[in-house]
Amino acid sequence: MSFLEEIQRRRTFGIISHPDAGKTTLTEKLLLFGGAIQEAGAVKSNKIKKGATSDFMEIERQRGISVATSVLAFEYDGIKINILDTPGHKDFAEDTFRTLTAVDSVIVVIDVAKGVEEQTEKLVEVCRMRNIPMIVFINKMDREGKDAFDLLDEIEQKLGLRVVPLSFPIGMGYDFKGIYNIWEKNINLFSGDSRKDIEETIEIKDLTSSELDSLIGNKAAQTLRDEIELVEGIYPEFKKEDYLNGDLQPVFFGSALNNFGVRELLDCFVEIAPKPRPKQSEERLIEPDEDKFSGFVFKIHANMDPNHRDRLAFIKIVSGTFKRNTPYLHVRNKKKLKFSSPNAFFAEKKEIVDVSYPGDIVGLHDTGNFKIGDTLTEGETINYKGVPSFSPEHFRYINNADPLKSKQLYKGIDQLMDEGVAQLFTLELNGRKVIGTVGALQYEVIQYRLEHEYGAKCSYENLNVHKACWVDPKDSKSDEYKEFVRVKQRFLAKDKQNQLVFLADSSFSLQMTQQKYPNITFHFTSEFD
Repeated sequence: MSFLEEIQRRRTFGIISHPDAGKTTLTEKLLLFGGAIQEAGAVKSNKIKKGATSDFMEIERQRGISVATSVLAFEYDGIKINILDTPGHKDFAEDTFRTLTAVDSVIVVIDVAKGVEEQTEKLVEVCRMRNIPMIVFINKMDREGKDAFDLLDEIEQKLGLRVVPLSFPIGMGYDFKGIYNIWEKNINLFSGDSRKDIEETIEIKDLTSSELDSLIGNKAAQTLRDEIELVEGIYPEFKKEDYLNGDLQPVFFGSALNNFGVRELLDCFVEIAPKPRPKQSEERLIEPDEDKFSGFVFKIHANMDPNHRDRLAFIKIVSGTFKRNTPYLHVRNKKKLKFSSPNAFFAEKKEIVDVSYPGDIVGLHDTGNFKIGDTLTEGETINYKGVPSFSPEHFRYINNADPLKSKQLYKGIDQLMDEGVAQLFTLELNGRKVIGTVGALQYEVIQYRLEHEYGAKCSYENLNVHKACWVDPKDSKSDEYKEFVRVKQRFLAKDKQNQLVFLADSSFSLQMTQQKYPNITFHFTSEFD
């Protein structure tokens, strides 16, 4: 296959939702259709020892939630699909925001009973800021939930989307009879048996035919006819370019757990979803079909294999082809590096790949060269934008609970922070280490991983900090700045990049500081020019 054909056949997308809307289950089912797994593991049931394929950290298995973004690749209908399954839990929002820099489109999963939840709103907002094409999948139709039209209204109002249903449910919960696929004009009857392989679809070109009545009964048939008439009257016609520009969002209904409505979603996705898109760097716009390789690190994961202390840097390939054993330029370090065993993924199974193309995600073994946001190229100096750190919301001192293991503790903290699990601040006054996270659950993850992966024990101590702000003085030689540093000394720290950070203990003191030192700007994300 030619280089251009390889680009054309790639689709890289992320799945986002509020926790428990069924995101990991949907990922599993998509893999099932791709022939990648024979039997999908239920995420909830503890009776089945087979955990979900995409949840591979011990802590995820114990809690039944995804905490790290996993990368899965499979082939379907000649199309190479790369899925990034993101954690839904809000304590891991930062990992998800970063992942969104690496996807070309997104599937948003919404629970039929709960509708649009707060985490979904935040994530969709990030997608809208970047004009990422979105497809909405309304899940759990075999349970009682909100009316389909009410849900569509809610999605439009709360998420600010313009939706067009491409499939429509026939009843719901106990009365759930199946799904009418508007996109392909056929009907898929629900048997409620998830063990059955893929359901057969019955083609129905004409909804007025009596065949529909004999399939689902007169009452349901009439309701469906009325509803589809309404859909055609209210919602805009589906236009592929509107979807690709992020102006129109197709909606599908189904039940991922029962393997239902997933194939319709996948078939339509393969047809309409964008192929790898150009990406803006600080220097210029990079097109995927350029000859020269470039890519960026959007995630670092330490210890994917507990037997080997390895770190993997996940790289999204933006342009050109990535070949193993070829030296590439690490732009920030200005060093050439080559990789003898780049990995492609299937959850925790990894395979070594010789050549990867734009849209692919490759895992590179890393001995500590990479940080999140780093760019690799064939020689050109390019810096890809848009992988910031956010101001944390929780702060604690981290103390060493085993003095003999301090080396292991610092190595562990160092590596976990490079992964972006949390942020490390070192106080200027006394050098104490403070860990800042977006969510409180992160502290458990850090403590657990330090002990199990690095053999180090830590304890925490609360610290009253309202916000961490990156300090950006107009003039670092001015008297005003020197006074700020002297007066606020106990509240100053350095982050891992050695940038100065002001730890404000309340919103009031932050306001007062801003007023008192007008020539210093305080930023809430680490990325500012």
